[in-house]
Amino acid sequence: MPRITIIDWRTSPQGDPDSTIERHIIGDAAEVRRFLCETDADLTEEICASDALIVWHNMPLTAQGISRLKQCRAIIRNGVGFDSVDVAAAREHGIAVCNVPDYGTEEVADHAIALTMALCRQILPLDAEAKKLGWLIKVEPRLRRLSTLTFGIVGLGRIGTATALRAKGLGFRVIFHDPYLANGADKALGISRVRTLDELLRQSDVLSVHCPLNAETHHLIAERELALLKPSSFVVNTARGAIIKKTAILTALREGCLAGAGLDVIENEPLRTEDEAATPNLIATCHAAFCSVESKIEMRSTSARIARAAVTGEPLENVVNGVS
Repeated sequence: MPRITIIDWRTSPQGDPDSTIERHIIGDAAEVRRFLCETDADLTEEICASDALIVWHNMPLTAQGISRLKQCRAIIRNGVGFDSVDVAAAREHGIAVCNVPDYGTEEVADHAIALTMALCRQILPLDAEAKKLGWLIKVEPRLRRLSTLTFGIVGLGRIGTATALRAKGLGFRVIFHDPYLANGADKALGISRVRTLDELLRQSDVLSVHCPLNAETHHLIAERELALLKPSSFVVNTARGAIIKKTAILTALREGCLAGAGLDVIENEPLRTEDEAATPNLIATCHAAFCSVESKIEMRSTSARIARAAVTGEPLENVVNGVS
């Protein structure tokens, strides 16, 4: 019988030990096993003999690990991003890499807006001040009227679009930069397109990042780019941490070059030191923008459906490396 293996991240497991959802979807098409690993150095011979892998986020699969897979037909990244998998190495070995691009669209867009609102209305500092039983509103200069602000989006894919619609509904002037998007999206959504990243940065009061992480977007936002933002601007990242250079944004916050940042993801996450955690005007959440009861069910169901197709010879959904 074929074997489908679920690899969860040992540091912070996300699935359930019984893999109930996956077993229900896969049925008797394959044996389902689950393992906790930290890196692909932890792959056992049993795992390497699997016919398909479902891999949770933060569990990397490098070229070395992929080369040990004996008969794997597909690697399914249990989420949107697939930068943790060496897709080129998988292609060389004839292994399809698939993702689940649509499961958390609503949640991530909602989270980006929640971080934006917390920054623009200074919810956390006001909460802390109120709990001191005092009413000195020290953050008043950072409290903003949304209808006077420009909301800039980097990457207008599924989540970027959902975020744009939410921001527009709140009264922001919405602009975006996406060099790979065909003309006309701006007209369909009633928002404005900006042709260069630099111009987007100069105009934005809130910068919200929604592009994938790849060689082109690694450190897309670093010291030079942050310097183009207004000192009163806020930065929100619910995409991938390394799109924004960590040292650059933490330094900008410490030096008062930005009014604040809301980061659900951060380079080399989680935060590593007390100094990083104490960065002023920083809201950090735990790479949790995608999370909801509903989204995790949808994600796991889709991954299981793709894994089942891989072992039964059916067409695969959401292939990202060109292997059919």
